[in-house]
Amino acid sequence: MLLSIALILIVGFIFSSIFSRFRLPGLLGLILTGIILGPYGLNLLDSKILSISADIRQIALIVILFRAGLTMNISDLKKKGRPAILMTFLPATFEIITVTILAPLLFGISTLEAAILGAVLGAVSPAVVVPRMIGLIESGYGKAKGIPQMILAGASVDDVFVIVLFTSFLGMFQGNRFDFFSLLSVPVAILFGILLGVLVGYIMVKLFKYLHVRDTVKVLLILSVCFLMVSLEDSLKGIFPISGLLGVMALGGIILKLYPLLANRINIKFSKVWSGAEVFFICISRFGNGYIGT
Repeated sequence: MLLSIALILIVGFIFSSIFSRFRLPGLLGLILTGIILGPYGLNLLDSKILSISADIRQIALIVILFRAGLTMNISDLKKKGRPAILMTFLPATFEIITVTILAPLLFGISTLEAAILGAVLGAVSPAVVVPRMIGLIESGYGKAKGIPQMILAGASVDDVFVIVLFTSFLGMFQGNRFDFFSLLSVPVAILFGILLGVLVGYIMVKLFKYLHVRDTVKVLLILSVCFLMVSLEDSLKGIFPISGLLGVMALGGIILKLYPLLANRINIKFSKVWSGAEVFFICISRFGNGYIGT
């Protein structure tokens, strides 16, 4: 496994640098790394790292979504109102409808299969969208109109919406009836995920104001709490809908609002963590599933 980790990091950074040198997204180099090293390429990686690939992707996703919360100003998002809300479900809805109509004509599949395909294609990739929007916010590009913030919020809620639709369509394909209650779980999961993040964030801000520890320790504590929130979502699955990942983003947002000085300091720490986490997230997404469109 140590050899596999070394290969992923070394080859990933090399390919990313090469692509960046030619003014191409370094992300393409990381995708290529995963394809080459993975089981459908040269198969140079230990099977153990493939078995934990889902957990590694989850950890990396938590890191980037928390960073998104640390850069997303809630006041700027409130000013956008209706456009920000529409961004959460309208693009995915139009994509799913379009694929559902055109896919049977182009590929000869059923309407239900086309709806499942539309749900897959309609989901955005946080690994691609979130880091780029954070970069735009930090550079100040589009910040005046709050465009990156809207896309950040929309990308996160969009995933919850699309996953529920995908599950419903897949259930119908397997012989079950369409469950309208699953659609009602979308706003419930979003609302309680955000409330959970706000509550935990408020408690942690109070704790850090009285508990003086190094920023590195704070980062480890925050990561542990984020892992617990995502684990809570898994534990309550099928019992009560709640989005742990939205809670992670809300946690970052409330820390930024209540304790901006701390938010700026730990954002620097998390940006360093993401430098390595991004390589694993992109590469493992590719060789863990065996195809590019993950």
